[in-house]
Amino acid sequence: MSKVLFIGLGTMGFPMAGHLSKHYDVTVYNRTNKKSLEWASKYNGSYIESLSQINHKFDFVISCVGNDDDLVEITTSENGCFHQLNEQTIYIDHSTVSPKIVRLIGDEAKKNNIYFLDAPISGGELGAVNGALSIMVGGSIEPFKIAERVLKSYGKKIKYMGESGSGQLTKIINQVCIAGLVQGLSEAVYFMKNTNLDADDVLDVISSGAAQSWQLDNRLKTMVEDKYDFGFAVDLMRKDLGIAFDQAAEFGINLEITKIVDQFYAELQKMGHNKLDTSSLLKRLTD
Repeated sequence: MSKVLFIGLGTMGFPMAGHLSKHYDVTVYNRTNKKSLEWASKYNGSYIESLSQINHKFDFVISCVGNDDDLVEITTSENGCFHQLNEQTIYIDHSTVSPKIVRLIGDEAKKNNIYFLDAPISGGELGAVNGALSIMVGGSIEPFKIAERVLKSYGKKIKYMGESGSGQLTKIINQVCIAGLVQGLSEAVYFMKNTNLDADDVLDVISSGAAQSWQLDNRLKTMVEDKYDFGFAVDLMRKDLGIAFDQAAEFGINLEITKIVDQFYAELQKMGHNKLDTSSLLKRLTD
């Protein structure tokens, strides 16, 4: 049985590592040890308290962390895990970070004869819990073919996108789409609240037409109920859109509507809604 180390037990990582434990010998690591203890009490697996305990034990290392700096810290820094992995270990990163940083880390991985795949995910907390995520992968095709069976533990759609950084470029497109969709949905719900229409009836009929989307199917009801204490946080969306704007600047293009929506999210942050789901854009209109 392959040995897998999973780093980062956040909203997404915690259930993803749980799915892995059904098929592989899984060890987890989290910066706060309390989360590791919680995971080990719920799932079949073990934990380490420090990356220094890796000691060349694993066939696969998978991470899901917050930003570029976090990823550098756990991989290529002085205390990172690259120094403790066997040659030909496959490292899969599910974080949403900049294409530039994954290329740099990918280059360092090559120097250590480690395979590095950037494999950001989409599908939200619900997708992680249900093991139904969409995974977009960049890197060399050979390690991808080996890693695909591991990714199937929590991935519904797994797609190889090309060279290193291609996964992150695809995730940028994903986030730009979401930003526009959620703002449109917020205005639609705001409009609906000013009618006498039944929300369930509205969802039933328009979800079968051209307006159908994941956001519509999974967020309209919770937005009507003013529930946002779950899902993908506003702070994280702003971080992701910042990556999108940086990359767009490199391409010399302007993401006009996305920039407007980003400022709406900035307003939510000023209102103290940093940790609410991205669908809380509606609160700008109703509060």
